[in-house]
Amino acid sequence: MYLEYYGLREPPFSITPDPRYVFLSERHRDALAHLLYGIGKGGSGGFVQLTGEVGTGKTTLCRLLLEQLPENTRVALVLNPKLSPVELVETVCEELKLPIDGKRGSLKGLTDTLNAFLLDAYAQGLRVVLIVDEAQNLSTEALEQVRLLTNLETPTQKLLQIILLGQPELRELLERPELRQLAQRITARYHLTPLDAAETETYVRHRLAVAGCARIPFSRLGLKALYQRSGGIPRLINIIADRALMAGYAREQDSIGERLVDRAADETLPGHARYWLRRYGRWAAAALLVLALGAGLAWLRLPQPAVPEIAPAPAVAEPAPVDAEAQRLAESLAQAPETELTAFTQLLARWQVDANEVSVRAATRCPALVAPGVACLRGHATLEQLARFDRPLILLLGTGSGADAHPAYALLQGVGARQVRLDLAGARYELARASLSKVWNGDFIVLWRLPTDIPATLRRGDSGAGVAWTLERLKTFDGGAGAKGGAATFDADTEARVRKLQQAYGIKADGIVGPETLFALSALDDAGPHLARTVE
Repeated sequence: MYLEYYGLREPPFSITPDPRYVFLSERHRDALAHLLYGIGKGGSGGFVQLTGEVGTGKTTLCRLLLEQLPENTRVALVLNPKLSPVELVETVCEELKLPIDGKRGSLKGLTDTLNAFLLDAYAQGLRVVLIVDEAQNLSTEALEQVRLLTNLETPTQKLLQIILLGQPELRELLERPELRQLAQRITARYHLTPLDAAETETYVRHRLAVAGCARIPFSRLGLKALYQRSGGIPRLINIIADRALMAGYAREQDSIGERLVDRAADETLPGHARYWLRRYGRWAAAALLVLALGAGLAWLRLPQPAVPEIAPAPAVAEPAPVDAEAQRLAESLAQAPETELTAFTQLLARWQVDANEVSVRAATRCPALVAPGVACLRGHATLEQLARFDRPLILLLGTGSGADAHPAYALLQGVGARQVRLDLAGARYELARASLSKVWNGDFIVLWRLPTDIPATLRRGDSGAGVAWTLERLKTFDGGAGAKGGAATFDADTEARVRKLQQAYGIKADGIVGPETLFALSALDDAGPHLARTVE
């Protein structure tokens, strides 16, 4: 009805999945890379867990994942996990198109058939992946059966990679004592959060553009209200925006503002009465305040009895505001989750490093080169220095004290003027810089891609491809000369330029290209992941 009025070719906010309308926020890209990396680990990995609120895009990511799987991958996708253990294994065999006639209902017969297939697939160089959607609906018995499937292995390889997709209740389910064996096998966790305000606006503009809209019909206040009422959940954005366009068409309004969005949300979302009080209760409070002031003025006009003077009470200092995110982070650190493998897996995924290139376990030891073309560095720096590098990296957060002290590994995803964005054990935190300083002393680990022909150290007098690469990166930094034809030489001028680069990045200015300077030079390349720009 509203398509022609707003210049649209088709409805832009349909809740049916359409690949043309897929919008991947930073978190969605991270989650997809996380899943792809988990599958790339093949039989060497444990479980991969992806959770998120209803409507945040887990199923969309699952579809994208299936489209991007390597050719040598076989997938069993379970969409309805409300099954008994026998039915679950039966479904897995059916998804893999295994001959199970005569074995239905027999857990041993089904498992033997599946095991024989996995061994044959391993011999052929195939990877077999089981994806369970809506995994929070699995019974305890079915989850235990899923764990037992990972016991199908050779002396050196797991034969089945399992990915669990579910709502936040899945995390609570896996915290049960009877499922601790399964929880210990989860090597990678990721929690998908809703879009933020900027991403919500970009999401709306993207869908309208795909639908052919030349002009955005939502005003700035309308977009702000759309984010507030949807909470950044894509499915709710679609529902509210579609109803708001209908309302705008009915009222012949070219610009859809805050009121129309609020009315659309009230009509489509449950619990709008609570929101009304939350949104407009301040006006009621203001009205009561005005009445109270009026009554107070009237009371002051009446004759007042004399009262003895009372010394004023001593001023009480207001309590300092509580940083809720810092408190949540502290609680997570106190639980001491397994964070090392998750952080390294996420960072490798951000660099799109395939599991065939590097072992996550090897990366955690952080040798100078964890694999050809993949470098690692442990260092100590200030937050300002790390922001200058503009690369995601791992922060070692301190937990405990004395003999109980141990680090937690958090992935630094963004640095803003007042806040930082971290991922810890698959959960996201945005906290004040001052709060971070209470749990982080400056230690970090970084992984990054580096050309394979670059030596570990370069200094005056050296020549070759490593020096040529250094000159090209310095050209990006200071606009000076790059590598010219012939053999490039590390001369006095190059040494002076390296010192300036080191001073800019807060590195010891010795004019020698060592590991930290190599990382700084690599950070000058636009390719590869960068820190988020949306942090305040």
